[in-house]
Amino acid sequence: MAERPSTDALHVAIIMDGNGRWAVRKGWPRLMGHRRGAERVKEIVAACPDLGIRYLTVYAFSTENWKRSTEEVLGLMSIFSRYIENEAERMNAGGVRLRFIGDRSRLDRRLQRLMARIEEHTSDNDQLHLTVAINYGGRNELARATRKVAEKVARGELRAEDVTEATLGAELDTAFLPEPDLVIRTSGETRVSNFLLWQAAYAEYEFTPTLWPDFTPQELGCILDRYSLRERRFGAQAV
Repeated sequence: MAERPSTDALHVAIIMDGNGRWAVRKGWPRLMGHRRGAERVKEIVAACPDLGIRYLTVYAFSTENWKRSTEEVLGLMSIFSRYIENEAERMNAGGVRLRFIGDRSRLDRRLQRLMARIEEHTSDNDQLHLTVAINYGGRNELARATRKVAEKVARGELRAEDVTEATLGAELDTAFLPEPDLVIRTSGETRVSNFLLWQAAYAEYEFTPTLWPDFTPQELGCILDRYSLRERRFGAQAV
């Protein structure tokens, strides 16, 4: 089981929604919005250390996004590849550790190699832990984790009566991360869209009408200010 880091480190997760709509409103192809969204990720990543964020997890491509047009899916995969290639050295120099969650088996082999390469290249960094969810879905993740636990029971490595929340949690893609403190969704939608269903059980949520390409570090700072005023009780009675 991966050792979890200290829970006092702020972990922000973001559902980066609205790229396509941003482009359409300007009369541009949807992929232009995704390209601008990738640029926005770089700006938010750069701002995280000054905002006190140690862990940032972003939702880049869901297991449901394969339903989009072939042109858009292929364009997104190309953007992911270019982002990894272009940002590798910048991230390493900035102390960013990049990792990915999700089912990689359906991704292009070249993209898988790029992902593995940058994970290895940045593995010693500790300034910011950036996790990108690609071909990720919370239900898919839970199904894969449950299958791993069931296989251990079948092999006699684990007794069924010994299966606990911690047992399942250790098999999740995010076993190396603390649970998110704050989940933000841009674009005005107010649903979680299959993102970190297990991990965000006690996270705080913030929904903003801002489309992702327009989401600035300044707005993130304002959201964090509001978050700091909330009382997190984790099921305990209010004082």
